[in-house]
Amino acid sequence: MLYLYLKTAGESSLRLTGDEHRYIFKVRRHKAGDTLYLRNLEDGLIHRYLVDSIDKKIATLMLQESMATEIKAAKKLHLGWCLIDPKNIEKVLPSLNEMGVEKITFIYCKRSQKSYKLDFKRLEKILLNSSQQSGRSQMMQLEMVEDLKTFITQYPESKMLNFSENNFVSQRIFDTIVIGCEGGFHEEEVALFKAEDIVGFDIPLVLKSESAACAVASKTLL
Repeated sequence: MLYLYLKTAGESSLRLTGDEHRYIFKVRRHKAGDTLYLRNLEDGLIHRYLVDSIDKKIATLMLQESMATEIKAAKKLHLGWCLIDPKNIEKVLPSLNEMGVEKITFIYCKRSQKSYKLDFKRLEKILLNSSQQSGRSQMMQLEMVEDLKTFITQYPESKMLNFSENNFVSQRIFDTIVIGCEGGFHEEEVALFKAEDIVGFDIPLVLKSESAACAVASKTLL
């Protein structure tokens, strides 16, 4: 863990209780006099604290220094992701966060199952844990739109990841790309994009939606 997330990080003194107290002092085994680094993921700062005192349920931290230190990917990537099983999203979300994906917009595409519902509080908790481990200094943005046409209206420069014999992901520069769900895109959705805005991978294999998301992120950001 490179830092601890706390909404109030940056205040001159803090009290750790509950899960944070248990993790820092029972799992990580920190003690009085140790240095801890905290972020609130809003001000771009990392805050260095001294563990001033500890008892069984409460620890007091004193602020020593606040430093402007941003840790993020050198490039920006926004994924428009046609909704798949939330369990599969949760499995790969930490990897996408660690690679530096800036934003994910989930889309109810024509072949997305309408019964799928996202628990954004649960996803945020996954992102917080991942950010603490990877050092990422800004939270990934998450949002939801009702259909692909709406998404394109909001993000007209988007590309589509689909089968393409000419435009390969590794040869193109883009900020926003749409990834399909199981079964791929409906013909009406493909027709929303110009041929030159449809890109693919230079392999004959068919990837799962979550595999494609990770592949796009790694080729674009790493």
